[in-house]
Amino acid sequence: MENSLKRDVAYIAGRIINNKSSSSVYDYADGTYYYLSGNISPSSISIYDYQDGCYISGSGNRNSYSLFHYGTSNHVSLKTEGNKFSGYDYGSGSHYSGTVNNNSISLYDYSASQYYNYSI
Repeated sequence: MENSLKRDVAYIAGRIINNKSSSSVYDYADGTYYYLSGNISPSSISIYDYQDGCYISGSGNRNSYSLFHYGTSNHVSLKTEGNKFSGYDYGSGSHYSGTVNNNSISLYDYSASQYYNYSI
């Protein structure tokens, strides 16, 4: 799973689960804030990633979304349940999962067998 896709998925999952807006996501791996904006509704997502200069958007039904990341040209699924999220990255052919606790987000990328931490 590419780094920009992980960041954007973590940002979206954090916003959905916390039901709040945020203008950035902090990536603990490189100590950088990445700025994003856009809308998340029960039926659609449209987010702009200023770092990559691209959108990630798609549709869904409140807890399950099918998304496309225009920067990586990848389809990705995203499901949320309580404070947990999971999905599949069609670009890398692997699953991911994670948890959201307040503003902290932990994402496990099965293709890298590694955790990645973010905050919004």
